[in-house]
Amino acid sequence: MIRRFVALALLVWMLGFAVFMLALPQPADPDVRTDGIVVPTGAAGRTARGLDLLEHGRARRMLVTGTAPGVTRADLARVAGHATTIACCVDLGAEAVDTRSNAEETAAWVRARGYRSIRLVTSNWHARRAALELGPALGDGVSVLVDGVDAQPTLTQAFNEYNKLLLRRVVLWGERLR
Repeated sequence: MIRRFVALALLVWMLGFAVFMLALPQPADPDVRTDGIVVPTGAAGRTARGLDLLEHGRARRMLVTGTAPGVTRADLARVAGHATTIACCVDLGAEAVDTRSNAEETAAWVRARGYRSIRLVTSNWHARRAALELGPALGDGVSVLVDGVDAQPTLTQAFNEYNKLLLRRVVLWGERLR
C-alpha cells in the first residue's frame, strides 16, 4: 500500500513537472500598458525587457527589486544602457533578498504610487512563483500582468523552482485554512 502511494505521488509530481515546463509563461503583449513595471533581479534579459517596455511608453515607472546594496542608477546605466530612461523613471529596491521579499518590496512601491496595475517581468521559469508571492503582498485591487522572459534553466534550476512553487502553494493554502 505504501509503495503504491509513493509511486502515485511520484507520478503526479513528474506529470506536474512536465506541465510546469511545457506551459512556461510567455512574453505578454508588448502593446498592453500598465501603471508600473517590476523586474526582480536575477537571470539575464529581465532588465533589458523592462527597460525596452518602459522606453516604449508601456508604463510610467519601473522598479528593479532586489538590487545589491549600494547599486546606483548610474551603475545600472553602465551595464544596461538606457541612461536617460533609468535616470528619470527607474527605481532601485535594495531591501529584497528573495522572491518573497521582492513581493513585499514591490507591494510597498505600488502602494506608495497608488498603482492599480503592474507588469511583472521575470524569467519564464520563475514567473509563476513570483506572481504567487505578489498576490498576497499586493492584496485586492492591483492587477498583475505576467511577462515571462524566455530563459533556458538548467534541469537543477527547473526542479528547484518547481519544488519551491509547490511548497509555497502548500504554505499559502495552509495559511488560508487558519
